[in-house]
Amino acid sequence: MADFDFDLFVIGGGSGGVRAARFAGQRGVRVGMAESGRMGGTCVNVGCIPKKLYSYAAEYAEGFADARGYGWNIPGEPALDWDTLKRNRAQSIANLNAIYENLMTGAKVDRMQGHASLVDAHTVQVRHDDGRVTQHSAAAILIATGGTPWVPELPGRELAVTSDDIFDLPRFPRRLAVVGGGYIACEFASIFHGMGSTVTLLYRGEQVLRGFDGEVRNFAAEEMRKAGVDIRVRAGVERIEAVDGARRMHLRDGTTLDADVVLYATGRRANTEGLGLDAAGVRQSEGGTIAVDAHFATSVPGIYALGDVVGRMELTPVALAEAMALVDHLYGPLPGKPARAMDYANIPTAVFTHPPIGTVGLSEEAAREKHGAVRIYRSDFRPLRHSLSGRSERTMVKLIVEDATDRVVGAHMVGAEAGEIIQGFAVALKCGATKAQFDATIGIHPTSAEEFVTLREVART
Repeated sequence: MADFDFDLFVIGGGSGGVRAARFAGQRGVRVGMAESGRMGGTCVNVGCIPKKLYSYAAEYAEGFADARGYGWNIPGEPALDWDTLKRNRAQSIANLNAIYENLMTGAKVDRMQGHASLVDAHTVQVRHDDGRVTQHSAAAILIATGGTPWVPELPGRELAVTSDDIFDLPRFPRRLAVVGGGYIACEFASIFHGMGSTVTLLYRGEQVLRGFDGEVRNFAAEEMRKAGVDIRVRAGVERIEAVDGARRMHLRDGTTLDADVVLYATGRRANTEGLGLDAAGVRQSEGGTIAVDAHFATSVPGIYALGDVVGRMELTPVALAEAMALVDHLYGPLPGKPARAMDYANIPTAVFTHPPIGTVGLSEEAAREKHGAVRIYRSDFRPLRHSLSGRSERTMVKLIVEDATDRVVGAHMVGAEAGEIIQGFAVALKCGATKAQFDATIGIHPTSAEEFVTLREVART
């Protein structure tokens, strides 16, 4: 490796790239990194972290309303100060950017600010923000450039914003139209409704949250509608035009919808533009992601890729785990530790709608297809909190059990703190827990989580 400038050069300073650079550097590996934006990537800057902060902001509105049922006299109507929220969020994110930079310094990573592209299998060119252009050789190159929002081609698409823009709108939108039906669309629809927008969500499919358990999709959509989000399915957009400072959307059914802001959340694409993949011979899939093997090796020996740019599971913790598996593969595990390998089974996830969704394992539909005979355990109820708040919001919990083995193969929840609760049950599924073991576990009362250990069978197929 002495003939190269670096042992490892990382393109991209998001979750996966930072983790790989940091832990490779701690092993004494000579690491270079180029990032053209702010450190932390999508998650820190325009994804998970600011989204969760805005979700908290929306929850306060619910809390103010609920408090009256508990005897709290709140004079006047609480009002959101959009500029204060944006300013405080930006400061929090800046603090995280600095932490990520310090992690690179601590791991002795040679951090470069600029856009990197491949020259060949062992050479990277960096166009620095200060105008310099440099080339660097590396024994191994890691591409961890993440994804970017995608807006379909349609007249007026330039009048829409994406999830990258939504956190810093100059004015709070009193009317927000969201196009899309995935978790990003549903989250922002819930969040901005909670903060005070009149929100219409337009989705061309039959039901939002494709890929999630069918009952979860239906239950979550109904709770969002009850809260006040106008969800319209089988609704396509033909064009957008500017009218008197607003946005007018012309729909396929011949109707129109006016909004102050149109958010397109119709998916994300691998962020590969300008990387020089073709020049280096790196193969991409039909969908544009970088094709890799089980060890994240691309079609070119010495070039690796992980995280959203490979499109396996576009979740921050997945990118982190992939990075650790790659570092162990390239440079060996830590002393006394086994080499980590990436396992995509039973990865939990949350959707921060209001109410939120937490899920791990298989949906009912996928479990039937994989295991044949399954048993379904399900309950929905009004949480104790709302016996005094007066809100009609309900919670749903659901388990899917493989009939032949009694093993729990799916756990799903729609309700307050669903993400926190499902994280714990994800450990149980990873350990292969059975329904009998769930039943033998004493619940914590009174909680919503205890429902998971008291569920009774509702269906067997």
